[in-house]
Amino acid sequence: MKTKTSVNMAVNLGKLKLKNPVMTASGTFGYGEEYADYVDLNQLGAIVVKGLSLKPRLGNPPPRIMETAGGMLNAVGLQNIGVNAFIDEKLPFLKKYDVKVIANIYGETYAEYIKVAKKLSSAKGVHALEINVSCPNVKRGGVSFGSDPKIAAQVTRKVKDATGLPLIVKLTPNVTDIAAIAEAVEKAGADAISLINTLTGMSINLRTRTPHLKNITGGLSGPAIKPIALRMVWQVLQRVSVPVIGIGGIMTAEDALEFLTLGAKAVQIGTANFINPHATIDILEGMEDYLQRNKIKDIKQIIGTFQP
Repeated sequence: MKTKTSVNMAVNLGKLKLKNPVMTASGTFGYGEEYADYVDLNQLGAIVVKGLSLKPRLGNPPPRIMETAGGMLNAVGLQNIGVNAFIDEKLPFLKKYDVKVIANIYGETYAEYIKVAKKLSSAKGVHALEINVSCPNVKRGGVSFGSDPKIAAQVTRKVKDATGLPLIVKLTPNVTDIAAIAEAVEKAGADAISLINTLTGMSINLRTRTPHLKNITGGLSGPAIKPIALRMVWQVLQRVSVPVIGIGGIMTAEDALEFLTLGAKAVQIGTANFINPHATIDILEGMEDYLQRNKIKDIKQIIGTFQP
């Protein structure tokens, strides 16, 4: 059983107030219910659910996940049950818990993004939206919306106009200047920015001389990408004033604290959930322990203390 801590872990992402900075990363925690036997969902800062599209998606054909050195490649392709089924079948379960629910949304067109956003905005129990403009393993939409500042800004503005919920934009690292895209979506109305999503990669079966993934390429995640994620989060923090959420290779409390030290207000835990279903709570408790050992009473005292 978790013991009470004297450390204040609460953080604010603009108007979105979290009891602590530990969030789940979309696509790695299902719809929350899948992990309820392993994690007390009430302890999390926020659950970011699996990316939702207007209609159900089957995703890419298998094989679509494989382990790599220091990480994993995935080409799941945004398989999901669709926004209507989520509202009817999954959201009632999440509403039982005292945790912020963030819906990650995806569309192949501007119109689809808008329709999904409107449906979720009228559903009780959703506290914020996260726009996925950064998925590298779908044939349409996804990273194509996030690789051009003007297009990323346009989808942000359209979704912002369609919702009254706080809006987070999740950025792709598969670009030349991620900070320029961050600036564009901030100007377009993003309330917060999350980064990074996966890096495009591939793996070859030398015996058959064929790709390990049916999709050929997939998104690389895990510890291997943390140095890149830290660098990109740092670059973005120099250019925007909205809250930033750090993502990429976070496996331990120390990893999470590195992102907060840079200035990120929260973190999302992704690949670690596949290795250890209790990872989110282990990281949260490890962060609390670090603060207590260093006589820091409020998590906000460590945010932005990085000294270049």
